[in-house]
Amino acid sequence: MSKIFAVYGASGCGRSLMPVAVEQLQRLDGDADSQIVFIDDALDEDTNVNGYTAMNYEKFKSIHSDDKFVLIAIANSSIRQKIANKLSKNGISLWTAQATTTLIMDGVSIAAGAALSPFVTIAANVTIGKCFHANLYSYVEHDCIIGDYVTFAPRVSCNGNIHIHDHAYIGAGAVIKQGTPDKPLIIGKGAIVGMGAVVTKDVPAGAVVVGNPARPLNK
Repeated sequence: MSKIFAVYGASGCGRSLMPVAVEQLQRLDGDADSQIVFIDDALDEDTNVNGYTAMNYEKFKSIHSDDKFVLIAIANSSIRQKIANKLSKNGISLWTAQATTTLIMDGVSIAAGAALSPFVTIAANVTIGKCFHANLYSYVEHDCIIGDYVTFAPRVSCNGNIHIHDHAYIGAGAVIKQGTPDKPLIIGKGAIVGMGAVVTKDVPAGAVVVGNPARPLNK
């Protein structure tokens, strides 16, 4: 087999991203011999999920191919990182998949393993780290820097000059106020921005903020 592609995770996140991955494969690969499957570590034997073969990681790893590519479709960023490290040790490449309706503007750098859902927009001069998840209708405006393993739920509005550190989670419908070039608004490492929150100032590392304007959930 020349190439094999996989979506790692066959739960809701993975099943939603599989059509995006299939589109990406058809658009960029064009190799009729390529195959795409789900990986699900809960499986003891192969099964069928939405018309695609699903297998556990050990089975996937045993398939003979020099070219294996995996999109990690796991919402939990810590698990995403563990899987990425495992893939790296086994010589398996991270795969980035973006929908045909995803818009990426000029001067954008996106590290490997991104999952960009339909109607996501990445504006100009944005830098994004490893294994970024951007769900439906989210956007990142100009001059933002996003770390590794950051997750956007649907309809996140990330305005210009914002720095989001590793493992931050931004909830559905959250709005982050634009920073300035000399003072970007910062979302700290591992911070959680609640659903519908309106963030108007920096969020410390590990904090959970909710509401409009967003305030810490716990002191």
